[in-house]
This record gives sequence, structure tokens and C-alpha cells, in this order.
Amino acid sequence: MNKLSVIVSVIFCALASIANAQETPAKQWEDPYATGFNKYSVRPIHTSDIMYKKTVIRALDLREKQNLPLFSRNREFSRLIIDATLAGLITPYANDSLGNGQQLSMDDFNAALVMPSDAPAYTPEDTLMMFQNEDYSYRATSVGGDKFFPTDIYQLEIKEEWLFDKQRSRQYFDIDAITLYIPADKNIKGIQYVLASYSYKELCEKLFKDNPKAIWFNPENEREHKNLADAFDLRLFSSYIIKVSNPKDSYLTDIYGGDQQKGIMASQWAAFELLEYEHNLWEF
Repeated sequence: MNKLSVIVSVIFCALASIANAQETPAKQWEDPYATGFNKYSVRPIHTSDIMYKKTVIRALDLREKQNLPLFSRNREFSRLIIDATLAGLITPYANDSLGNGQQLSMDDFNAALVMPSDAPAYTPEDTLMMFQNEDYSYRATSVGGDKFFPTDIYQLEIKEEWLFDKQRSRQYFDIDAITLYIPADKNIKGIQYVLASYSYKELCEKLFKDNPKAIWFNPENEREHKNLADAFDLRLFSSYIIKVSNPKDSYLTDIYGGDQQKGIMASQWAAFELLEYEHNLWEF
């Protein structure tokens, strides 16, 4: 009887291990709509009320004239975000998926803020290897000591869902995430790369709300400055579409073989199609 109990226990443990192994990959991907509502949405709409949805990525340059109210001196959008991150008020993520395990550590965030340098960085191990082997190859680039200024970080991406709510019979642009980029012309790498991504909902709740520095600067009337949450709701910014959800997760320029001109035309066409969809619903 004891032997039988041992055998049963072994089989049970084996089956439990297999079940856990099968569940592990599923836990790595987190469904934001698991409860029926998008947990990253400021004003969530239940999935049963969403008739049509497209995920859209927009690029935004804070130096553009229409975006300068987001980039006013000492209240730059990038400065506000960076200062809040360093103070531990908001969570930086590696990308705009915002899933568990994608959070950036403060060390990683600080490292991303440091300007890359073309001067070699010699560690104690490098020095030892230099004396032991004259042919030792040093790293071509290293991390310097100077950090990027907030004014250097003017490239953003906005990830949002274009939704048509059949309950209210209207469309919504529902922002999920905002990503800050290190521009290509501000670093020796010569390429644009991600500094960090943020949950827009968290920005609204923990950073924009009741914050006198979180303003959209009104150059025509200083009495009419707006909170950043209101400014994004009112679409008081200039941007262009660079990606619309597709099977290959490709950017518009990639779809057209890297042709920048065709990519711009595709961006304009994508914006037109989104507007036309709602118009056609009302017309027919």
C-alpha cells in the first residue's frame, strides 16, 4: 500500500510539473482586456461595445510650431517625464507593450540618459589585458559621463487605439502609451532609440493631475493654459501616423520598401481612411 502511495505521489507531481510548464508561456503575455476593459485606458470601453478597433502609432516632434506649447521653457514635456521618473513617481518601461517584466530599473534608465561617447572606457580588466596582450581589442564606443538635456529629447511616439463605440455611436482615440526617444542627431550612434515608454493612464493619474508644471502653454492667452491631460484629450498636438496594426507589425515606410516619400503618403492615406470610416457609417 505504501509503494502504491509513493507511485501515485510521483505521478501527481509529474503531472503538476507539466501543467506548470505549459502555463508559464501564457503568463508571459498579459491580456490588457482580460477583464473586458482595457486596463491602460483612461476611459475604458467594454469589449462588447467596441464595433471596430485599430491600433495606431503616431510620431510627434516637440520642435514643431504646433507642439511648442508642450515644449515651453523649463516645463518641457520631456523634462517633466524625466524628473518624475528619477523621483520614482512614474514607472518607465522598455517598450510600449507595458507588460509585466518590461519595467526598466533606475540603473537602466540612468544609463539610457547618458550620452554615448566614442572615447574608449578602460576598466581594470581592460588595463590588465592591455599589459598581458598587446593585441587586445578595446571597445570602440563606451558610455560617457554627460547626460542628455531634456531639450535634447524632442521625439515622441504615441500608441493609441482607434475605437468605434457602438453604444455611443462615436469614435474615440484612446491613448495607451507614450514613448520618449533619443533623436538620431543627438547621439554618435546616428540612430533614434528608445529612452523609455510610459502608461498614459499612469501619467494622467500620478503626474498631470493638479500639477502646475504639467501644462500646455497657451501663447495667445496665459489665462488659458491647459493641463496636459486636457491638451491630449483635445488633440492639441501635431503628429503623423507611422504604423497601423498589421500582421507583420511593420511600419508604413517598411511596407513600402523604406521609401520615405511613399511612407508619408501612406501616413496621410491612413489618417484619411480612419476619418472616412466613421463618415461612411453615418452616410449609409
